[in-house]
Amino acid sequence: MQISAKRSKINFRSFLWHAVFLALASNFMDVDTIIPSMLIKAGGNSVHLGFLTAIMLGGSGVFQLIFAPILSKNSLKLKYLLLGINLRIVALLLMSAMFFFSHSLRGDTIILLIFILISIFSFSGSYSNVSYIDILGKSVKEESRKHFFSIKEIIASIGIFLSAIVVRDLIKRFEYPDNYSFLFLIAGVLLLIASLGFWNLREVRSINPVKRNIIDFFKLIPNEIRRNKNLKYYLLIINTLGLGIGFLPFLILFAKENFDLSYELIGNFLLFRIIGMLFASIIFYKFSTKIDYKVLLIVAIIIGSIIPVLALTLSDNQFYYQLIFILSGIFVSLFKISNNGILLEISTNENRTIYAGISGAGKIFSTVFPLLAGLLIFYIGFTAVFIIVSVIILLSYFFVKRLDCKTKLIKHNG
Repeated sequence: MQISAKRSKINFRSFLWHAVFLALASNFMDVDTIIPSMLIKAGGNSVHLGFLTAIMLGGSGVFQLIFAPILSKNSLKLKYLLLGINLRIVALLLMSAMFFFSHSLRGDTIILLIFILISIFSFSGSYSNVSYIDILGKSVKEESRKHFFSIKEIIASIGIFLSAIVVRDLIKRFEYPDNYSFLFLIAGVLLLIASLGFWNLREVRSINPVKRNIIDFFKLIPNEIRRNKNLKYYLLIINTLGLGIGFLPFLILFAKENFDLSYELIGNFLLFRIIGMLFASIIFYKFSTKIDYKVLLIVAIIIGSIIPVLALTLSDNQFYYQLIFILSGIFVSLFKISNNGILLEISTNENRTIYAGISGAGKIFSTVFPLLAGLLIFYIGFTAVFIIVSVIILLSYFFVKRLDCKTKLIKHNG
């Protein structure tokens, strides 16, 4: 079904509403600083952090593979998107309540509840993400999608910057566990407001949705990879370059080993990270008519590969170590823009749900590596693991060069 300009504009604004309030909420539940520091403050170690990172970044992606064949049978997916985001809201509010009553809970019970609630939060996110990608792809005109990604990043980054200042103040102002209780309460409320944008969506019905069971879907994966070389290289990229995303929480653990991990320092990490994301978004928006996704990926490779090396080099200087998080913000922003954009470019309205599921399943290595990293750090130390991460990220360059995706990020009116 062809999308009308009017409906596309309504959906454009609805997705943008969600993006803005999600950006405001994201700092209160940041997976690279707030959640890792929460686990560490609760008594978690490198093994715990490895498992939690795998759940947040990798496990949720694997679950996309399970959800994709189920959701691909349906021509309309808005109700599934709403179900997923509502589960995330509930998980955040329960996390807030857990910390509020944590004085009466044992330390190992708190860690167990963190794992359970973060699992619900992450898996429901993967459930809703399959529907999100499909609805965005078919309910917003293609020329407007490119503009959406650019304006989303710059507006969201401004919102993230403002909320980072609030988070930095809150985490210092209150003592543990009240500070984390407030953070997750605010995150849940902001995510609830963000979800109102989805209630306003005017979804376009998919024509003849493909009905497959999960076995058929698994059989489809190798055929799709053989048929579409871009999909093969895309999967290799998210497994190698994407490793840099899974590595970032370990920067918090490394800081704990070398410095006093105060709440002021945690707040600074978050603020510097957001400054990096805002800088990358502004540059991306300004030059979006002149660069393509491959250029963004190559810049991300350079930055991602030097972050572990800089962390080791600056491990005796707390001030300069904080500045690494500016680079981490740039890296995250470039990777996310490229990752989402390329997935839309190499897929069609008919196979987008399938590709979203395959992309989730394709994060096998980035799922396993945080588990291995947590164990390896425990046995052989940070230095060896950080160097391994840097080398693997550099390897992604060979896959990016082979990717056939030269579409310019052209500015259009929404």
